[in-house]
Amino acid sequence: MPPLAINPVQATTATGYLPSPQNIEPTDGSGFASILTGAVDNVQQLKSTSNELAIKAVTGDLQDIHTATIASTQAQVTLEVVAAIRNKGIEAFNDIMRMQA
Repeated sequence: MPPLAINPVQATTATGYLPSPQNIEPTDGSGFASILTGAVDNVQQLKSTSNELAIKAVTGDLQDIHTATIASTQAQVTLEVVAAIRNKGIEAFNDIMRMQA
């Protein structure tokens, strides 16, 4: 099996899925939902890869432990970014609802 290629985390696209700001067009809101869904799917894929590499590391089938460590850290950081985006979205929604009251 070829070694896992791990892309570096890009500063402008924290999850590696989000489009650049120049490519974002105003829509009816479905774009935000699809971006968030894609980010969650990306987190799940990263976590799955991390779990597979951890199992290989424990069983001795992994040649380079650094690959497993990097994959695990990348999954953790991506999850934290997605959770922070979700929390900010909920906070913004609650602020809007308080304004209407």
